[in-house]
Amino acid sequence: MIKFVIALSLFLNGELSEYRIQNSMSDCLKNKRIATRNMNMDNKQLVCGQVKAIIDKNVDGSESIRKIIIESK
Repeated sequence: MIKFVIALSLFLNGELSEYRIQNSMSDCLKNKRIATRNMNMDNKQLVCGQVKAIIDKNVDGSESIRKIIIESK
C-alpha cells in the first residue's frame, strides 16, 4: 500500500540510512530532540517530514515503511 506518512529519517554521511513512521509532526520533533541528545551526531542528521512511502502491515497490526518513494519533477 502506498500512502503519505510522517517519518523520522536518519542520514549517515549524507545517505538515507533508516526511517520510522511517527504519529504526528510533534511526535516526530520530540523523538528527534530525544535522539539528538542521546547519541553522537557526528556525520549524522535526523529529519522529520511527510514522505510518500510503500507501507507494510506488521503481524501486530502496526505499520512500517518498506521504501520511501522519491518522485523527480
